[in-house]
Amino acid sequence: MTATAYTLAVLLDLFCVFLGYRFLFQPAPAAAGYGVPARPEGDAGAYLSVKGLRDGTFGLLGLALLAFVGARAEAWFMLAVALVPLFDTLIVLRNGGTKAVAFGIHFATAVVVLIGAVLLFLV
Repeated sequence: MTATAYTLAVLLDLFCVFLGYRFLFQPAPAAAGYGVPARPEGDAGAYLSVKGLRDGTFGLLGLALLAFVGARAEAWFMLAVALVPLFDTLIVLRNGGTKAVAFGIHFATAVVVLIGAVLLFLV
């Protein structure tokens, strides 16, 4: 169980780093994948950069917590961060995105993050 909890936490943190990179350096495809397309050359460019920085920072912070503080700190962090994909679900739905993307990507991500948090609490 310990190996599963740590592996899931590291994978989720690395995924956040990847998402951050993608929103910073490939904003148009990243926005389309998010479920609400945006053109980075317009007003949305700054917001896509903010999202990239937010996601990347979450990933790096999660890795740092796991490496230097421990599983319990990472679990609390993941519990709090699970709010992000939950609200991303609502954002996609409110802005014309499909239910498949909202629930299949964002809500499912929140569930996986919560499972990861629970597993880390059990370590």
